[in-house]
Order: sequence, then structure tokens, then C-alpha cells
Amino acid sequence: MKECLEIFYAFLRVGLFTFGGGYAMIPIVERELITKRNWINMEEVMDYYTISQITPGLIGVNLSTFVGNKRKGIPGGILATLGFVLPGATAVLLVAMLIGNFAEIAIVGHAFTGIRIAVAALILDTVIKMVKTAIKDYKAIIIYIIVFLIAVLPASLFAGMGFLSGIIRSPVTLVIISGLAGLLVYRQKREGQ
Repeated sequence: MKECLEIFYAFLRVGLFTFGGGYAMIPIVERELITKRNWINMEEVMDYYTISQITPGLIGVNLSTFVGNKRKGIPGGILATLGFVLPGATAVLLVAMLIGNFAEIAIVGHAFTGIRIAVAALILDTVIKMVKTAIKDYKAIIIYIIVFLIAVLPASLFAGMGFLSGIIRSPVTLVIISGLAGLLVYRQKREGQ
């Protein structure tokens, strides 16, 4: 029972201090779950993020569910998810009740401008950590460059492909293609050893 409460409390803290979505929460996940509690490592976090990209739902919710499930099975998954969702759901409810007056206050708009900057910095930090964790050799660099270019090149370059353009540039498709490329490239490497 004590461990279940600790799972709930840990994810309540993650949910309470996460601003800006799934990628912005990685520094908090690192502090709370990796450094402080040693429940997972950064490679597992990246694996959970990868799985979360191709499963329905929010990244943070999926990550919470995966880690909670790893720690204490289904009850742990449920408690971790509830802990993570509770602060955000409460904040959304409060903002929704006050939104008529809240959105028109100039100081609130200025505060949100500052928050967006902080979130961008957190996401950049996360991207740097993810790249360092994911790229291990030149084959990974090649896969990374190809996927990056497909994702960031202007849509007009894919215009001649019709509806396939949207499918090819979809994050789900890019993750699946990268997974298949990794399977082919690294499976051959292991078999060759």
C-alpha cells in the first residue's frame, strides 16, 4: 500500500510541475523518477515516449501509466495516471470557471508569454537529451537526418504526391518507418556479430 501511495504522490508532483506538455516534462521526470527514486532510466523514458507517440492519448498520461504499471502492475498504472492527471484537470476546471474574466487580463497574457518561453527552453533541453540518448552510431545519424528532413521540409515539396504527402509526413508514419529501419539495420548488426 505504501508503494502505491508513493507512486500516486510521485506522479502528482510530476503533473503539478509540468507545464507545456509531454516533452517539457522530461526534466521533471528525470528528477522525480530517475534521480530521486531510481524507478526507470533515461533509455526507458525514451522507449516510453516512442511508444506514446504511436498510441492514443497524451504522452504524459501514457508515460505515467507505463511507469506505474512497471512498478506495481495495473493498480500502479491507474494510480500513476490519476496522480498525473489530477493537477491538470483541476487547473483546467478552475480556468474554465474563470475564463470569461481571466483571458482579458493583460497581466495574464504577459505571464503566458513568459511561460511559453520557459516551455520552449524545456523542450529544447529535452530534444538535446533525446538526441544524445538515441544517436549511438552513424547509422542512427542517417535515420535521424532522413526523418528530420521529411518532417521539416515544406509541404509544397511533397505536393505532387497528393494524399500520400500527409501520410508520409505523419508522426505515426515517421515513427513506424524509423522503427522498421532500426529493426533492419540493427538486427543485421547483431546477426553479424
